[in-house]
Amino acid sequence: MKFVSTIAGFILFVLFFGFALKNTQAVDLHFFLGYELRGPLVLMLLAFFVAGAALGILAVTPTVFRHRRETSQHKNTIQALQSAAGTGAAQPAADAVTPTPR
Repeated sequence: MKFVSTIAGFILFVLFFGFALKNTQAVDLHFFLGYELRGPLVLMLLAFFVAGAALGILAVTPTVFRHRRETSQHKNTIQALQSAAGTGAAQPAADAVTPTPR
Protein backbone atom coordinates (compact mmCIF):
# COMPACT_ATOMS: atom_id res chain seq x y z
CA MET A 1 0.00 0.00 0.00
CA LYS A 2 2.87 2.36 0.76
CA PHE A 3 4.26 1.71 -2.72
CA VAL A 4 0.93 2.61 -4.34
CA SER A 5 0.61 5.84 -2.34
CA THR A 6 4.21 6.76 -3.24
CA ILE A 7 3.49 6.23 -6.94
CA ALA A 8 0.23 8.22 -6.68
CA GLY A 9 2.06 11.05 -4.91
CA PHE A 10 4.76 11.10 -7.58
CA ILE A 11 2.16 11.21 -10.36
CA LEU A 12 0.32 14.08 -8.66
CA PHE A 13 3.58 15.96 -8.19
CA VAL A 14 4.44 15.61 -11.88
CA LEU A 15 0.94 16.74 -12.90
CA PHE A 16 0.99 19.79 -10.63
CA PHE A 17 4.55 20.66 -11.67
CA GLY A 18 3.51 20.48 -15.32
CA PHE A 19 0.52 22.71 -14.53
CA ALA A 20 2.86 25.22 -12.91
CA LEU A 21 5.19 25.22 -15.92
CA LYS A 22 2.29 25.79 -18.33
CA ASN A 23 0.87 28.75 -16.36
CA THR A 24 3.79 31.13 -15.96
CA GLN A 25 2.26 34.08 -17.84
CA ALA A 26 1.90 37.29 -15.85
CA VAL A 27 -1.50 38.34 -14.52
CA ASP A 28 -2.72 41.56 -12.93
CA LEU A 29 -4.80 41.59 -9.77
CA HIS A 30 -6.66 44.83 -9.11
CA PHE A 31 -7.55 45.54 -5.50
CA PHE A 32 -9.40 48.43 -3.91
CA LEU A 33 -7.91 51.92 -3.63
CA GLY A 34 -5.96 51.51 -6.85
CA TYR A 35 -3.63 48.81 -5.50
CA GLU A 36 -2.43 46.44 -8.21
CA LEU A 37 -0.37 43.26 -7.99
CA ARG A 38 1.36 41.66 -10.97
CA GLY A 39 2.91 38.21 -10.98
CA PRO A 40 2.87 34.71 -12.50
CA LEU A 41 -0.54 33.01 -12.55
CA VAL A 42 0.68 29.87 -10.80
CA LEU A 43 2.09 31.88 -7.88
CA MET A 44 -1.16 33.83 -7.56
CA LEU A 45 -3.13 30.59 -7.49
CA LEU A 46 -0.77 29.09 -4.92
CA ALA A 47 -0.92 32.19 -2.71
CA PHE A 48 -4.72 32.26 -2.71
CA PHE A 49 -4.92 28.51 -2.09
CA VAL A 50 -2.58 28.80 0.91
CA ALA A 51 -4.50 31.83 2.22
CA GLY A 52 -7.80 29.93 1.90
CA ALA A 53 -6.40 26.88 3.67
CA ALA A 54 -5.05 29.05 6.50
CA LEU A 55 -8.39 30.82 6.91
CA GLY A 56 -10.16 27.46 6.94
CA ILE A 57 -7.88 26.16 9.68
CA LEU A 58 -8.40 29.35 11.70
CA ALA A 59 -12.18 28.98 11.31
CA VAL A 60 -12.13 25.40 12.65
CA THR A 61 -9.71 26.02 15.54
CA PRO A 62 -12.30 27.25 18.10
CA THR A 63 -14.47 24.20 17.45
CA VAL A 64 -11.53 21.83 17.95
CA PHE A 65 -10.57 23.45 21.24
CA ARG A 66 -14.20 23.40 22.44
CA HIS A 67 -14.44 19.67 21.68
CA ARG A 68 -11.16 19.00 23.50
CA ARG A 69 -12.37 20.94 26.53
CA GLU A 70 -15.70 19.08 26.57
CA THR A 71 -13.92 15.72 26.23
CA SER A 72 -11.68 16.58 29.16
CA GLN A 73 -14.69 17.58 31.24
CA HIS A 74 -16.48 14.33 30.37
CA LYS A 75 -13.40 12.29 31.33
CA ASN A 76 -13.21 14.09 34.67
CA THR A 77 -16.91 13.43 35.27
CA ILE A 78 -16.50 9.74 34.49
CA GLN A 79 -13.53 9.47 36.83
CA ALA A 80 -15.44 11.23 39.60
CA LEU A 81 -18.44 8.93 39.17
CA GLN A 82 -16.25 5.83 39.15
CA SER A 83 -14.37 6.88 42.26
CA ALA A 84 -17.67 7.73 44.00
CA ALA A 85 -18.99 4.27 43.14
CA GLY A 86 -15.74 2.69 44.32
CA THR A 87 -15.42 0.53 41.21
CA GLY A 88 -12.42 2.09 39.56
CA ALA A 89 -12.32 1.10 35.91
CA ALA A 90 -15.38 -0.79 34.81
CA GLN A 91 -14.52 -4.32 33.72
CA PRO A 92 -16.76 -6.13 31.23
CA ALA A 93 -18.50 -9.23 32.49
CA ALA A 94 -16.96 -12.53 31.45
CA ASP A 95 -20.11 -13.64 29.63
CA ALA A 96 -20.83 -10.25 28.04
CA VAL A 97 -19.32 -11.29 24.71
CA THR A 98 -20.28 -14.68 23.39
CA PRO A 99 -18.66 -16.03 20.28
CA THR A 100 -20.98 -16.78 17.40
CA PRO A 101 -20.83 -20.31 15.95
CA ARG A 102 -19.72 -20.63 12.34
